[in-house]
Amino acid sequence: MSEERDLSVLIVPRTGGVVAGGDLWEPVRTVDAAGDPVTAVATFLKDLQASGRSESTQRSYAMDLLRWFRFLWAIEVPWDRATRTEARDFCRWLAFAHKATRGPATTRSMSNMPNPVTGKSRPGRTYAPTTRAHSETVLRVFYDFHRDVGTGPMVNPFPLSRDRRGGRANAHHNPMEPYRNDRVGLYRPRVAQRIPRCIPDALFNQVFAELGSHRDRALVALWVSTAARASELLGARCSDVDPGQQLVTVVRKGSRSLQQLPASPDAFVWLRLYQSAIDQEIPTGPDDPLWWTRRRPFRPLNYHAARAMFARAAAALGANWTLHDLRHTAAYRMARDPALPLADVQWVLGHAHLSTTQLYLTPMPGDVIAGVLAHHRRRQPLAAPDLPGGAADVPSSYRPESLDVLFGGQNS
Repeated sequence: MSEERDLSVLIVPRTGGVVAGGDLWEPVRTVDAAGDPVTAVATFLKDLQASGRSESTQRSYAMDLLRWFRFLWAIEVPWDRATRTEARDFCRWLAFAHKATRGPATTRSMSNMPNPVTGKSRPGRTYAPTTRAHSETVLRVFYDFHRDVGTGPMVNPFPLSRDRRGGRANAHHNPMEPYRNDRVGLYRPRVAQRIPRCIPDALFNQVFAELGSHRDRALVALWVSTAARASELLGARCSDVDPGQQLVTVVRKGSRSLQQLPASPDAFVWLRLYQSAIDQEIPTGPDDPLWWTRRRPFRPLNYHAARAMFARAAAALGANWTLHDLRHTAAYRMARDPALPLADVQWVLGHAHLSTTQLYLTPMPGDVIAGVLAHHRRRQPLAAPDLPGGAADVPSSYRPESLDVLFGGQNS
């Protein structure tokens, strides 16, 4: 048996990268330290493109593959000679390695304490379980592809779970029972199901007041009323807006199909204010982008600029909300409306399964706490006797005899 690899002293240089291909037929390219394309990855990405995967999906897969190739370059093992041992060591290294940073090292919180305003955890220095799970899936599919075409090893370094070998998930599933959450990969980490969080109405109003332009207000108002994804709304054209019918047409992220989404009247008011103040140099034809930057040279607004805009507004409150939280907020508002069927909310969100939409029926912690406190208040007597020192005027849920003991009454 070969000598065990000491991962504690392993240094993985940040070599190579994922760059834009600048070509319709090769939108994403993975290069090595010399700047040469990685042929194995390029062939795999072409197969993804043929199966209808978007450019963003190809880039996501390329980033996971780059992380794997950097590890192989550091241990000097060719990708087609990698075995289960290398796959195991890579998953172990990924669980404890610090994330690669661009430029000077950025300060990341070592604490797992959530944000006091949003309750969301802060980004850590190590890779999240969701990132590691996605990486394991990508690498297993990558080696499956090269095994099938005869260019890779005959044994996949990233095997299936022991419970899944020789069979597929839910092979004899009873349609009357829910699907089991089978573990697919042997080295796939367990990922806890995350409950979406919405922005409370009072805090949303404060964030909205921090926005500095009509363009930003129109964007946020449309996001929080249509429940569209950030990239879907940013890709809208001028002809995609119909104020008369209160509809916005977007291209869905997964299916790439056109879908009309209803929006609130206030959103179209902010949109009209933005369009009336737009610079004359910006084209406003039917096929021109709807959202533009505010500074010259004018360019179509991209996701990174919109994310920075909303992050600045949220940071003024000490919050770490993201653009996707606006979609969660819209979904929670719709799901909590008893007059709106959950199937209609599923259609608006574009979910393939109703079970995904049902996540938004989960009550928020703040609402649960307020409801339980109201329950305790309802259990109190309707009238409480006057307590010494004016303690009866305290708006609390403590029993009178408890307050009597607390404030040194005769029962103390």
